[in-house]
Amino acid sequence: MKLNRVLLCLLAAATCSCFAQQAAAQRQPAPPAAQTKRPPQAKTQAEYADYNAAYALSGGASVEKAANEFAGKYPDSELKSFLFSKAMHEYQNENNPNKMLAMGEKVLALDPDNTIALVLTATVLSDNLTDGDPARSAKIQTIKQNAARALETVNTSFTPPAGTTPEQSAAYKKTLQSMAHAAVGIMNLKVNDDPGAERELKLAAELNATQPDAYIWYHLALAQDHQKKYPEALASVEQAVKYAGANSELAPLAIAERDRLAKLAGAPAK
Repeated sequence: MKLNRVLLCLLAAATCSCFAQQAAAQRQPAPPAAQTKRPPQAKTQAEYADYNAAYALSGGASVEKAANEFAGKYPDSELKSFLFSKAMHEYQNENNPNKMLAMGEKVLALDPDNTIALVLTATVLSDNLTDGDPARSAKIQTIKQNAARALETVNTSFTPPAGTTPEQSAAYKKTLQSMAHAAVGIMNLKVNDDPGAERELKLAAELNATQPDAYIWYHLALAQDHQKKYPEALASVEQAVKYAGANSELAPLAIAERDRLAKLAGAPAK
């Protein structure tokens, strides 16, 4: 799964933040009527206890099962989306994109403006988009819609983890924005829109400058290569090689592309 590792920490922290908000809501009086939005909370102590028990589990399959059981027992609960978010995160840790997508779709069915779920579903669909997929057109549309919605909601609906500094919050948002642009960029690359891919992937790289993603730079190099922009592509793939490190999947591809581009650009191979 070609996901920025920073988001693993972000997703865990954001989910825990939601949990902390809910727990606090259990202990505090209802917000004043003038407040337009209150933290989600359990309606009964039994619902609260069952939620805590389900949330304490680990492993994608275990958390998914508990989330489904909780949703069946408490169909009107305001906390269901948090459990499916936890399952989505567990499957992300397990590198199970199909299940992660399924959980992300459940989150979005309950919370359509969940920025993390919007970004992750767009990323999974983009990474796994293939020419022969009978649902290709529908997936392309979903990638575009989810990425665009993520970019809209990141500044309106996304709640950073509790206790984060303004600088950390800005970094979290830039990571999400970068991933949204990367998802569209990789999709554009796969539908042969190389100028569009280059534009989106450049934005993704710029937004993620403090935590560079080798996959973004590699795909940017491909988009530039396809347009015969060999010097620009070489500069991009050099960044991919630099940040790929010991990545056994990406590093050999990036090195091979670098050596090929070096010949085309008239630079010495390394």
